[in-house]
Amino acid sequence: MVHGNIELHNTAEISEGPNGGVLTQRVPESLRPHLNPGAQTRVLAPACAEIRFVTDDGKARVTLSGVDGEVQITPFFGLYRNGGCFTVGTEPTTFEIAMPEKFTQLLPTLEGVGHPFSPRVCRLMMRGAQVCVHDVDGEGLRPPTADEVPWLRYLAYGTSITHGGAASWPHLTYAAQTARRIGADLINLGLGGSCHAETEMADYIAARDDWQIATLALSVNMVGGFEPEEFERRVNYMVNTVAGADHSRPVACITIYPYYNDFLDRPSADADKVCIFREILRQAVYACEHPNVSLLEGPEMLVDIGGHTTDILHPADDGMIQMGENIARRLQPLVNGIKRG
Repeated sequence: MVHGNIELHNTAEISEGPNGGVLTQRVPESLRPHLNPGAQTRVLAPACAEIRFVTDDGKARVTLSGVDGEVQITPFFGLYRNGGCFTVGTEPTTFEIAMPEKFTQLLPTLEGVGHPFSPRVCRLMMRGAQVCVHDVDGEGLRPPTADEVPWLRYLAYGTSITHGGAASWPHLTYAAQTARRIGADLINLGLGGSCHAETEMADYIAARDDWQIATLALSVNMVGGFEPEEFERRVNYMVNTVAGADHSRPVACITIYPYYNDFLDRPSADADKVCIFREILRQAVYACEHPNVSLLEGPEMLVDIGGHTTDILHPADDGMIQMGENIARRLQPLVNGIKRG
């Protein structure tokens, strides 16, 4: 979405915020009431959403705030992280972004490398509370052009692990790591604790025309409150609806990632249910008549238990990176088959 002279990436809609600012959210307001209460809140928060712009001299002043908490920010120029990561709180905070002199001198060389992002594009990748964008100012400020960002867009739907979970910063989430490795722009629809595969969400993802490849991580959030029959109904609808919308777009479905119940010495009811849910997704993929759907086994994406945090549910940075590498490796052959439109 272009707003004024900037791009708000992974933002579907904006609304009026305090002090003349705008509030960002990842899905349209028309969809939000059809989601479960947790998801209605989560879609307001960024998950690797970005503020993007280009200036004549590589410098800008940006004023942001978090609506009800802190916002984590990782600044980039193209693929190159610029300085340290930082946070802003609930009060409007102004900070300056400046392209380092040595980096500026190398721009002609870096532009010839062929990276998916132009090194001239400033990208502020965010995670945390809902963001209020108060002001962005710079000489010649403009949004990036189509040839300055990746043509390939990767949509990731899933739980808190997709949203970002315990990753230290937004760029270390597995979805961001996957996108970087396949040279894609990321649309992150991770919903911490609230990935319930609603039919309305399936319809929304299917109707979007701004992605070329997707992963559907379905879904440890449904183990506690859903019976297998309802999980099967929702999963079958989502897999068939999203894959059936456009056969040129690969859709990879990911079974529940490994977590503590997988490692217990004694079987538990939850562990048995997770096995059932994984099998339901497998069967949904196998039975799907659309040729663009495939299956990834979640436990094969994170094979090292040491990649978890101590809750043995949410991967830490090392686990997220491993997942990004493994998922990207599986997606790359699918990416190779996509025709650039």
